[in-house]
Amino acid sequence: MSNLNSVNHLGKTSSHRKSMFNNMVTSLFMHERIITTKQKAKELKRICEKMITRAKKNLFLTDSDDGRKLHNKREIMRFIKNGDIVKKLFDDIALRFKERNGGYTRMYLLGRRSGDAAEMAIVELVDRIPKTAGKKSEKIEKSEKKNKKSEKK
Repeated sequence: MSNLNSVNHLGKTSSHRKSMFNNMVTSLFMHERIITTKQKAKELKRICEKMITRAKKNLFLTDSDDGRKLHNKREIMRFIKNGDIVKKLFDDIALRFKERNGGYTRMYLLGRRSGDAAEMAIVELVDRIPKTAGKKSEKIEKSEKKNKKSEKK
């Protein structure tokens, strides 16, 4: 009987599960969108939302509360080992969600994966900045340069 178990074991040992979610959280904050299985996505949402909430707490602390700010940052660094991602979480992502009370991530279901028929899902931050905007402008600039060269000939 498994009463009151709040952890979904996902068929993995605790150390494997911990390192897997540490890596997934880091990837989610780095890319702001990842594709994974539905069950892993549900667990990942719980972890990420708690981390964003902890990062948001630093926004409302005054300068005299340096100890609390440091504590919050160290608690996040237990999971995220990359300092650049921690900085992005506290300086960029927390600011974007300053006015939002929860619901920082969204999950889209993709259907079943061919091969093992596992349900797949996309997990992304709600106020995600799309990276394709910069790529489109580069393509437009290249095409404009080509058009200018062809017009000069």
